Amino acid sequence: MAGMGDYLKKHTEALVKDVGIEAACELAGKSKATLGRYYSGAAEHADRFMPIDTVSAIEAASRYPHVTSALAEISGHTITAGSEGRNAPPGGVNTDVIALSQRFAMLMGEYHQSIEDGIITVNEAKRLLRETLTLQQVLVDMKLHLEDETTPDSSD
Repeated sequence: MAGMGDYLKKHTEALVKDVGIEAACELAGKSKATLGRYYSGAAEHADRFMPIDTVSAIEAASRYPHVTSALAEISGHTITAGSEGRNAPPGGVNTDVIALSQRFAMLMGEYHQSIEDGIITVNEAKRLLRETLTLQQVLVDMKLHLEDETTPDSSD
C-alpha cells in the first residue's frame, strides 16, 4: 500500500500544481495547508488523501485528470475521453506525431542529463516523471485523434 499511497500523493500534487495552489484552494474550499497535507510525504500524513469530491472539483479545472488517471492505472484500467472530451486538443495525428517526437526527445535529454553521474536524484526523478506524464498526455491526445479519424464502417 505504501507504493500506491506514494503514487497517489504524487498525482495529487501534480493535480494541485496543474491548476495552481490558489485556484485549487478556492475550488476545494480548503486551505493551502490542508491541500499540502494530501500530497505530503511526511509520515504523519501518510494515511491522509484528498477526498473524492475535492478531486472531482479540482480535476474539472485541470488540463488532465491526474488522480483519476492514477486510480485507473493502479487498478489496471485506462481512461479515455469521449469524442467531445475537452481534453481533445485541436490538430490531428500529424500534429500529435510531431509533438510525440519532441516530447520523447525532451524525455531522453532529461534522462541523459540525470544519469550522467550514475545517480538519479529525487529532483531529477521528479523532472523525469513530469516529462513522462507530458509524454503520456501526448499519447492520449494522439489516441483520441486516431479514434476520431476512424470511421464506424472501417474494417480492421
